[in-house]
Amino acid sequence: MRFGDIAVSEAAGAILVHSTRCGDRVLKKGLVLTDEHVGSLTRSGYESITVARLESDDIHEDEAARMLADALAGETIRIQRPFTGRANLFATAPGVAALDIDAIDAVNMVDEAVTVATLPSFENVTADQMIATIKIIPFALPRSVLERCLNAARASNGAIGVAAYRPCRTALILTTTPALKPSLLDKTADVVADRLHALGLTLDRQQRVAHEVGDLAQALALLAAEHELVLIYGASAITDRRDVIPTAIEAAGGQVNHLGMPVDPGNLLLLGHLGSSTVLGLPGCARSPKLNGFDWVLQRTAAGLSLTGRDIMAMGVGGLLKEIPLRPRPRAEAEDALDRVDRPARIAALVLAAGQSRRMWPVNKLLEQVRGKAMVRHVVEAAQDASVADIIVVTGHQAERVAGALDGLDITTTHNTDFADGLSTSLHRGIAALPDGTDAVVVCLGDMPGVSASIIEAVISSYDPAEDRVIVVPTHNGKRGNPVLWDRRFFKAMAEVIGDTGARHLIGENEDFVAEVELGFGVVTDIDTPEALEAVRA
Repeated sequence: MRFGDIAVSEAAGAILVHSTRCGDRVLKKGLVLTDEHVGSLTRSGYESITVARLESDDIHEDEAARMLADALAGETIRIQRPFTGRANLFATAPGVAALDIDAIDAVNMVDEAVTVATLPSFENVTADQMIATIKIIPFALPRSVLERCLNAARASNGAIGVAAYRPCRTALILTTTPALKPSLLDKTADVVADRLHALGLTLDRQQRVAHEVGDLAQALALLAAEHELVLIYGASAITDRRDVIPTAIEAAGGQVNHLGMPVDPGNLLLLGHLGSSTVLGLPGCARSPKLNGFDWVLQRTAAGLSLTGRDIMAMGVGGLLKEIPLRPRPRAEAEDALDRVDRPARIAALVLAAGQSRRMWPVNKLLEQVRGKAMVRHVVEAAQDASVADIIVVTGHQAERVAGALDGLDITTTHNTDFADGLSTSLHRGIAALPDGTDAVVVCLGDMPGVSASIIEAVISSYDPAEDRVIVVPTHNGKRGNPVLWDRRFFKAMAEVIGDTGARHLIGENEDFVAEVELGFGVVTDIDTPEALEAVRA
């Protein structure tokens, strides 16, 4: 790849290295410059520009990221479309991260231009959570470097995967003493049941027996015959292999594989087996919902992964889980924008369908038939087929008829009584109607039937708050269109816009946060005239 400054007049076809302001717009880093861009740069007074040009053996950063992601992806993984040399890998089901660390290290050691970052091995993941990201640093990779990376990745047969949680019949035994309050056992059983539920499991049976070897051994033998996993919570902690719980396991015909773990809280955990059943003696901290060593063992067991004493002994690095003053609070208690990369973003679609269709009066263009259904229904169905959590439709003019055209769709409608005062009033109403916890919103116009679910998905896939890609604008041949995705940091400003141009000026004021994605003619085609309507029907 050639890199350096060249005359602007010679820049067509080259890749722009740095985002550059050009008149009232910003040409973004990574843009392949066209003759139109060259003309704009010339008119703006630029004589030279820093660019990169690919050579015959170079692979573009996005294609290189895609090929490497394909080679690394294992089971239960979805690959997001690469953007600016980055391909993100997501879990398609809840489970634990199943990583071949040696293979991933081998890829990272090939060349500084290639990076693969993952969650920790065996991390608990939810469906649609990011598990890994691949980033190609330069704008292209030499084919020879990419081939070495691919060879290292393919040696593993899926170095980045998820071991999905599976059904597992589970029983809980709680041992009792006369001094132990039943309410404490009730609370413990509830917390254990909640832990199982979080992994998609159910507590199929619960039994309480005296904290005696004979009683416990008898209950354990019966339950192990019918359950794959038996949990034992003792009235007192396990302090030695000769204590009540390990002795009862052996008396029932089982074996104690390991006692103790280098995870705190969770030190006093026991791993055993009886027949084909796994038996876990729980540490006292299992009655608390806070993360502890029992969670790590339970997650691997629920994912069907084999677990040995050596596996438990290897959990020490990172095993200090206690809250201490210098440690950040858990994410559930103190979440910020960077934490959002660790969970699926909650993205809503906001469809503006309140306008009066003044240029087509008296016809309400949103209700006009296009390919057998109302124009506005095309837009809402596209949003429904995309990966959005909520769909809000703002109605105004002929609200009942517009709502009727959307009958049967899973949407929330909100009425804008001030629709005659312009688009901004519908935007205000829509932003106010977004559910709490919405991370971003895709603002769709009801008169753009050419916007498909794949277009909305492509806009969403380009959103990355960790890299400040927080306004995503679709384009066609460099012309900006709709729908536009907005991060929640702009909701307040959007709720304060005035006039009939929506939030367009906010894009210009925040160019450093804009990601443009080329998506075709549909994103710049709204139906404003009878002629345009006939054209889209043709």
